[in-house]
Amino acid sequence: MKNKMVIQADVPKGKINKNIYGHFAEHLGRCIYEGFWVGQDSHIEHTNGIRNDVVKALKEIQIPVLRWPGGCFADEYHWKDGIGPKESRKRMVNTHWGGVVENNHFGTHEFLMLCEMLDTEPYICGNVGSGTVQEMSEWVEYMTFNGESPMANWRKENGRNEPWSLTYFGVGNENWGCGGHMRAEYYADLYRQFQTYVRNYGDNKIYKIAGGANVDDYHWTEVLMREASHLMDGLSLHYYTVPSDDWANKGSALDPSENEWFLTMKKALRMNELISKHSTIMDKYDPDKRVGMIIDEWGTWFDVEPGTNPGFLYQQNTIRDALVAGLHFNIFHEHNDRVQMANIAQTVNVLQAMILTEGEKMILTPTYHVFEMYKVHQDATKLDIDITSGTYQINNEELPAVSATASKDKQEKVHISICHLNPNDQTAVAIDLRGIESLSTIQGRVLTANERNAHNTFENPDHVKPISFEDFTVEGETLHVNLPSMSIISLTIG
Repeated sequence: MKNKMVIQADVPKGKINKNIYGHFAEHLGRCIYEGFWVGQDSHIEHTNGIRNDVVKALKEIQIPVLRWPGGCFADEYHWKDGIGPKESRKRMVNTHWGGVVENNHFGTHEFLMLCEMLDTEPYICGNVGSGTVQEMSEWVEYMTFNGESPMANWRKENGRNEPWSLTYFGVGNENWGCGGHMRAEYYADLYRQFQTYVRNYGDNKIYKIAGGANVDDYHWTEVLMREASHLMDGLSLHYYTVPSDDWANKGSALDPSENEWFLTMKKALRMNELISKHSTIMDKYDPDKRVGMIIDEWGTWFDVEPGTNPGFLYQQNTIRDALVAGLHFNIFHEHNDRVQMANIAQTVNVLQAMILTEGEKMILTPTYHVFEMYKVHQDATKLDIDITSGTYQINNEELPAVSATASKDKQEKVHISICHLNPNDQTAVAIDLRGIESLSTIQGRVLTANERNAHNTFENPDHVKPISFEDFTVEGETLHVNLPSMSIISLTIG
């Protein structure tokens, strides 16, 4: 079967929320400490303790929103331990992630300073699992109240006179699991209680996000929507791409067999099914789609790199990860009427990271480059696209070999992003472009590799990076594109 696409450039399908390109940074392994935060005494170049090179790289991909402090860490995090003079902050044990000592040097002030440096919206996740209603209420007051109150006065004593602008606040995390092993019915009642005290102060309006389902727990979504949808703005969903059903042996990040490659793509594509089925339940209680689906944890999860702390979840990042990211973006775009935010796990040194650090050194991963290539779709208008794809087959199973998305930006430029899953063979695609006046100006880029485990290292940091792409021809209104094996292509028309 030949690969064909029809793109209707004059048929808009709504806006692609830029927050789909959000990120997640948990107090886990070396994400915060050594990733973002090196401290004010570090010899590594920093601004008030935050690494300059990491900030500069992340600004290039225009991070729209950053979720913190967890994750499972959030439901053992007590925010008052992380403010005030650093020498007097309470030390704690990070029981979820490696049993290491957390000195709380990176807390509320430091995180919100980081967000200001990145020009990104903070998304803070509050503690329902081991916290109290009062603790959560006072945190919001501390951050956002512009008047005289115990918390606002305390914030001023700690050096911040003006309140911060805070839009996104999560009321708990994975409360079906590490956040309390709760039943959906119990958490729904707790959510109703806790969210009452997540108040709007002055002009600051908070978008309240309820802790949603794990993978295909449709009962959880049903209960939360039935009991509390009128009190929420967003409902989360967590799903990780793991090529094995055995979580004790998830597979190597750097040595995938072709069968593992295929399973990884198959599991990544399952995100479409999960969004569709959860959306159907949400539509039942929210037909106007007021409540956003917030996919605030997603990405690949493999076995940790040999020789590293198993609780740090450090894994290398290859062209396989890059394709998983591209597939997810294409799926998120397709559901842009319901999916309003997504946060990849995690930004630095953990799971499917953008950046890896080692002392003073820093490298950008193939996944980082996909975020950079796709940033043109942020807040753009999704275009109608119809795809007929050939198949990628292995062991009597098959997947569509080609996935794509298209959008139009404010300058009327059309952007097409294409993922080719097959790691062995190149293929061709014919793109019928309708509603475009001229195809005279087309620019292309490609991210690809010759090996399934191609990745960047501190010795060879540019092994996998985008390069110019010109392997296409124009015939009337049809664009003929030759897709290399295991590749992500971006085309800009206009």
